Parts: sequence; structure tokens; C-alpha cells
Amino acid sequence: MLVSMLTGTRVETQEKGARPLLIVLHGLGDSSQGWEWLPQELHLPWMNYLLVNAPDEYFNGRSWFGIRFPMDGRVDGTLPPVDAPAIERSQGLLWQLIEAEVAAGLESQEIAVLGFSQGCVMTLEAGLRYRAPLAGLVGISGWVHEPEALVEGAPSHARTVPVLMTHGTADPLLGIEHVRPQAKRLQEAGFDLAWQEFEKEHTIAGRAEVQYIARFLEQCFGRPVARKKGGAGTAPE
Repeated sequence: MLVSMLTGTRVETQEKGARPLLIVLHGLGDSSQGWEWLPQELHLPWMNYLLVNAPDEYFNGRSWFGIRFPMDGRVDGTLPPVDAPAIERSQGLLWQLIEAEVAAGLESQEIAVLGFSQGCVMTLEAGLRYRAPLAGLVGISGWVHEPEALVEGAPSHARTVPVLMTHGTADPLLGIEHVRPQAKRLQEAGFDLAWQEFEKEHTIAGRAEVQYIARFLEQCFGRPVARKKGGAGTAPE
């Protein structure tokens, strides 16, 4: 099915006049509903959110691109093969989404993107290849699609975009030993990438990781870094 525009859920801040926007990209088989907990847990009262649905149906959820199973890098020693044309297609759809926000009045540097697993791949592909620098990018428990192609193809300003990649030391689907060198390659190529490991599997390490991401986003948007209190305690463990 041809998808002309992505859909999602918008969560607007209660802070009058606040403009920053975080676009959130779910993982394989999930949807925007699976990330409705994030705004409350990040506890960034000046942030607006756009929780986006991937374009393709996948059982009871959605998918950004096709992926071959089994997804277990610890078994066969590789990252899972993917449908590269679908990644390019989803990249274009995300660019359309960002362009719509810019047309509505936002500057590109008032927009950040966060993605989990497949959403991490799309965050890096769309965010680092976008025509203008974004405020920041967060990739959680994912990987880099063709690092050398990204190094060669990303525009020069992409190296000024702050990037945070987090990964689990016990991730059974995407072995950290495969993803860690990818992050290092981007660092060596001059990208402003921070790499943070957590003791976790293919998930989010509860409050510890959420707060780490919140501090990163505060820095991206030039906000005071102050974690005064936790959220509602509903972040996945």
C-alpha cells in the first residue's frame, strides 16, 4: 500500500509559547500508542511531542522497513538484513513530516528526533541526511544502516548535529558488539555522537536511561540541565 503521509499523535506542552518539538519513532511491531508514556517520563515541560506511526502494517503494529528473521546477532554473528529501498522510502516520508513542521513555522534546529530499534535506524538516516541541521538525535537500542554510505552521503552540517546512541550490554537481538563499532566509525568520521551503554536487553533501562536522555535533550535545546524529580514511574523497566 502506498503511503503519502505519516500519521501520529501530537502532545502539546502546557508552557505558553514553547516551540521545541521531539518526533518519536517506535520500533518493529509497535505504534505511537506504545510511546504515549514518554512525555510524562521525560519531564521536559517546554517540549512538544509528535509520536509517529510507521507506514507499514506489521501484525498488530507497524514497521518502518522489512527485516529478515531470525533477528539474533549473537547466533549468526551479524545484524539482520533489511529492505534498503523501504528505508529510503521511510526516510522520504520523515522528511515530508519535518518539512511540514518547518512550513508551519518551526526552525529545523527546534526539532529533535528520537527512535527505538527500527526507529533508531530511521532517526539516524533521516536526521543526519536532512537538508538542514536538527537540534539533536537520539537512537535507542538500534543500529546504523550502512555506516560507510552514511559517512559519505551525509551533508557537511550533519557533523554539527548532537547525536546520542544508547544500547544494552545484554541485547539478545542486536548484539552490542556489532553496533559499538558502528558508533565508533561515525565518531571517527567527525560526527558529534555520544555512545552510552546500559545493563539492559532490547528495551529501555527504566528511569536511569530516560533521565540520561532528558539531560541530553536539555543540552540540545540549550535548556538548564536539572533533574529535580522523577516522572510518574511508568517507564518500561
